[in-house]
Amino acid sequence: MQQPPPYACAPPGPGGPPPPAAMVSKVDLTISCEGLKDLDVFSKSDPICVVYSLEGNRRREIGRTERISDSLNPKFQKQITVDYRFEEVQKLGFYVFDIDDGNNDINKADFLGKCDCNLGQIVSAGNFKQPLSHDGRNFGSIAIQAQEQGGIQKSIKMTLRGVKLDKKDFFGKSDPFLEFHRQLLDGSYALAHRTEVIKNTLNPKWKPMKINTRRLCDNNPDTVIKVQCHDWDSDGTHDLIGEFYTTLAEFEQIRPGKTFEVENPKKKGKRGYRNSGEIVVEQISVEREYTFLEYIQGGCLLNFVVGIDFTGSNGDPRDPSSLHYLGGSSPNQYTQAITAVGNVIQDYDSDQMYPAFGFGARLPPTWQVSHQFSLNGNPQDPNCYGIPGILGAYHQCINTVQLYGPTNASPIIGNVAKMAREALQQQQAKDYFILLLLTDGILTDMQQTIHMIIEASELPMSIIIVGVGDADFSDMERLDSDDRLLSIGSRKAKRDIVQFVPFRDFRNARPDRLAAHVMREVPTQLCEMYNNILHVPPLYPPFDAPPS
Repeated sequence: MQQPPPYACAPPGPGGPPPPAAMVSKVDLTISCEGLKDLDVFSKSDPICVVYSLEGNRRREIGRTERISDSLNPKFQKQITVDYRFEEVQKLGFYVFDIDDGNNDINKADFLGKCDCNLGQIVSAGNFKQPLSHDGRNFGSIAIQAQEQGGIQKSIKMTLRGVKLDKKDFFGKSDPFLEFHRQLLDGSYALAHRTEVIKNTLNPKWKPMKINTRRLCDNNPDTVIKVQCHDWDSDGTHDLIGEFYTTLAEFEQIRPGKTFEVENPKKKGKRGYRNSGEIVVEQISVEREYTFLEYIQGGCLLNFVVGIDFTGSNGDPRDPSSLHYLGGSSPNQYTQAITAVGNVIQDYDSDQMYPAFGFGARLPPTWQVSHQFSLNGNPQDPNCYGIPGILGAYHQCINTVQLYGPTNASPIIGNVAKMAREALQQQQAKDYFILLLLTDGILTDMQQTIHMIIEASELPMSIIIVGVGDADFSDMERLDSDDRLLSIGSRKAKRDIVQFVPFRDFRNARPDRLAAHVMREVPTQLCEMYNNILHVPPLYPPFDAPPS
């Protein structure tokens, strides 16, 4: 292998891989049309498709296909590349024109029809088909396929240990940890993964680790990977013990027992210096890892479930100060949160039927307290059709029940966990559940809720909790275990499935900002479930999925 560039100082502070950013994928859109209107007298139309991003009343061109001469059923070769963000509603417009001049000037072209839709609808459908409309009439149809860029994803799972590492601490041994860096095009290196610190040893054994190959080397088998072993110091001035260089191609050929010599660049070449210890590979495997879009396009449905707090602390719904007041000039916080999150998820649920529950109210005619009841009043079928159906049932329920208490969320979490457990029996990536839980205060049954969440972490589900109103939600942050997995006693969650946010943090922001924040972790949570816990591929290859 080539001589590596000079050593660069390690970033301070060990403690796991860098936190994941919002999931952004590049997707290529392939477009075709059928049955276009023929506007040319002596020949057929010469269509071109222009793709716009629709933002309010504005539209911004993203790209355009080539022009195809004399065709009413064009299949465009040029793909349009867009950034896909699951947590956002991305509105696109597909406008088809008949171009008669050689400059592809759409200002001089005849308009054939358009299709406005969400990118989420396209990626979840596999093969998205819609009519092209013009002046309220349909003229032909458009078909759009989305294909994710980036190639096949893999992950490296391995267990490493050090042997006879250099002693760096004056009064003790070393406190070693490893860092994996990928080489960039300019020759510099970027951190991809960092292990935990093992205290006071020259022969450490690190916990089993898993590194995504896109993060490690952008899936390039020949990208240089620099592995550094450092001695941790509390003041952040970590000392380099040594380093070695490898590639993904080499990792894929490695067998258990492989040894890497770690060399310190400052000592290399000195008389009598051999190395600063060794890193031994105890276990290693390179496995296929599927992306969120592969699961979605492979037939996985996102099932949206809503749980609403009807406890007395919300205030009398007839009072304008109540969190459930419906007579204001703008929707209340419950309505805004349901709408914002529901607008994202609805593109991924083909039947648009959503179970919706309330908790903490007295119900007629007996006026007994219920910790889980159907918003639509039907205990046998809690489904509401579409987001308007949920809101309609919620508004009707406000005028029917008596707000009471306490604030017990565990029954609804347990009910959704039951749905997810039934789906799990299929051993397929088919149904994933997302519970939106809306509450105005601290949960009374916090211990039971933690137990439920830990149990649910092994099931295909995520939980989004939105704190409504101005209560002190500091205890709720415990449920959102971004730093460490949720635990109680000896029980520990298998993965992080909860995202909590107070609505007041987004009170002055656009409603879609709330959805973007709370939905951002769902793709990672879904992939962790199917890749790491259930170990199943998508139900279908993406373009073999049944039409939605």
